[in-house]
Amino acid sequence: MNRTGSMKIFFILFTALTVSGFIVICTLGQVVRHERVEAKLSAVYSSEPDPPATIVREYDGRVCVFIGESSAPYRTLDIDVSLLSDYDRQMLRRGIVMQSDEELARFIEDFST
Repeated sequence: MNRTGSMKIFFILFTALTVSGFIVICTLGQVVRHERVEAKLSAVYSSEPDPPATIVREYDGRVCVFIGESSAPYRTLDIDVSLLSDYDRQMLRRGIVMQSDEELARFIEDFST
């Protein structure tokens, strides 16, 4: 083999290795970027715990507010369940989930008038 033939083979191999290295580096960069995004998303989702649900239900013949899965009422409203309609009593037996404090305030105002 002459010198020019061996130089061609060297440059072909050098070019192939350079292109292969570039592809590997780009692929690894994308994998690292994807893992960072996944880590940030999982950190965001795990750092925002769901607030405990506020549930309004009947307890000892009264309308009571419960926080989360608590068996003791957080607040007892001055509303007698026997004075409510059948539909309202049935809903209170099941429990009415409130999504916000504002919704709870509206509910209390509606039921107390």
